[in-house]
Amino acid sequence: MTDSLARLSDEGVAIWLDDLSRKRLTSGNLAELVRDKHVVGVTTNPSIFQKAIGAGDGYEAQLADLAVRGVTVDEAVRMMTSADVRDAADVLRPVYDASNGRDGRVSIEVDPRLAHETAPTIAEAKQLWWLVDRPNTFIKIPATVAGLPAISAVLGEGISVNVTLIFSLERYKAVMDAFLTGLEQAKANGHDLSTIESVASFFVSRVDTEIDKRLTKIGTEEALALKGKAAIANARLAYQAYEEVFSSDRWKALAAAGAKPQRPLWASTGVKDPNYDDTMYVVDLVAPGTVNTMPEATLDAVADHGVISGDTVTPNYGDAKAVLDKVAALGISYDDVVQVLEDEGVEKFEISWKELLETVQQSLDAKGGATK
Repeated sequence: MTDSLARLSDEGVAIWLDDLSRKRLTSGNLAELVRDKHVVGVTTNPSIFQKAIGAGDGYEAQLADLAVRGVTVDEAVRMMTSADVRDAADVLRPVYDASNGRDGRVSIEVDPRLAHETAPTIAEAKQLWWLVDRPNTFIKIPATVAGLPAISAVLGEGISVNVTLIFSLERYKAVMDAFLTGLEQAKANGHDLSTIESVASFFVSRVDTEIDKRLTKIGTEEALALKGKAAIANARLAYQAYEEVFSSDRWKALAAAGAKPQRPLWASTGVKDPNYDDTMYVVDLVAPGTVNTMPEATLDAVADHGVISGDTVTPNYGDAKAVLDKVAALGISYDDVVQVLEDEGVEKFEISWKELLETVQQSLDAKGGATK
């Protein structure tokens, strides 16, 4: 284990990999990352699966079987993605057992085309939980307005949830409220709260991408000096909100019943701008009880030259607020930024999913099977 990753883990940050493919499973690479790079979880999304299955490595035999069966393309995609998640969950099962269910988790997302529909999201989440059939699974539900009641309902069924596509502080607070409501429902339904886990995926780099674009357009010295600062500031204030909610009396009542807090998960931590330190969304977001899910390039960068210097979040709440205040003072609307990012995030996942369906349909057609 490398010193930087070990130190990061010692600071209370769970290191997860933001990638999954069948080749990563069959080659033993995921098991190696668990053994050597302190990886204790895996996240997936429609874009990751589109890239993996589009590359074709390792999926040919299953595609041939699915074609013979004449399944729909939607079912074919679910069979392939759930198989990968199930196998990854098995690789990570020892981590799950050793951490008492806290880590060793693998995420699978509801169909992104359902992002603005509550009832179908709930139904698909339940179906995916049944289909993967591993206790160390997370069902990913987007933090759209329609997603919030779905999050509560699914948790209320005793199903562990990874809430995704969170950009704004206000929406994050609504997500935490939905989590508490879900646990209250689960308790009323007779579920063991200690078995229910959740993370809230707060997206990081995309905030800088959008705000930097607007700062560049303003072009003043003051504006340019703020580039690359808003995303980390936003995430730090999210952790402040997390600390407030999970010290409340409402939470304490659930904790007394065995519940475990919903951890903040830093997502989208690969640095998009080559002018920035490629470890910044890791080393500047170190705080206890968090998850950082990294693309492999970011994981390698942290292992190679990441400098972990203790908690870099809680001492910096004042500075974080000052950064966002300065951005607002320049006329950049925070509410507009986060809405644009949510809309784009949902749209990107929808596009990736549709491309995945098209790729799989072509493969099935080539093998003489499947209906649309």
